[in-house]
Amino acid sequence: MRVIVGFRAIALGLAITVTGCASPPNVEVDAAKASLDTAVADHADQYASESLKAAQDARAALDAELKAQESKWFKSYDKAKELAVAAKAAGDKAAADALAGKAAAEALAIKEKADAAARAKAMIAPIRVGGQIRAPTKIKDVKPVYPAMAQSARVTGVVTIEATIGPDGKVIDAKVVRSIPLLDQAALDAVRQWEYSPTLLNGVPVPVLMTVQINFTRQ
Repeated sequence: MRVIVGFRAIALGLAITVTGCASPPNVEVDAAKASLDTAVADHADQYASESLKAAQDARAALDAELKAQESKWFKSYDKAKELAVAAKAAGDKAAADALAGKAAAEALAIKEKADAAARAKAMIAPIRVGGQIRAPTKIKDVKPVYPAMAQSARVTGVVTIEATIGPDGKVIDAKVVRSIPLLDQAALDAVRQWEYSPTLLNGVPVPVLMTVQINFTRQ
């Protein structure tokens, strides 16, 4: 009986010794750190801030667990290994989200630049409606919102606007040529949302300049 008890004590001592000498999961920890560093280098703070925050939190949890084990006499790094794997996954996601966010931002910038170039091109020498150049057909109408201040002041009348219609039929510029101060902005806001069928010259869409009138009457 004493032999059995002694054997069990030795076995328990060996198990404790093995556990106490367990080594940190350095490979997994290094991989987690490298993953987060990659996300930071890919500007995740700019393009994927939420994913980066999650990765940083996962890294902080890993560091806290490693530090906690350092102060223990008998160490166990099973949880640290799990946290390291989770931190790497979070870092990889942040890096991937950063690349996707950057690509989306670049695509948007390219589109905005192209749209600006198109607007600039359309602004070059628009043709005034008249003669052989017929007024385009409106296909989208937006009614102006009668300003409450103008209604209270019983202001009515016609605001005349000179509108530039792009080759695609959208209003790309509008300015007041006959003003009623309390009504001008409401008129501009409406006209800028109008759309027309494209005006063709020799089969090619061209920008046109036309005068429109917005009549404000009290109901």
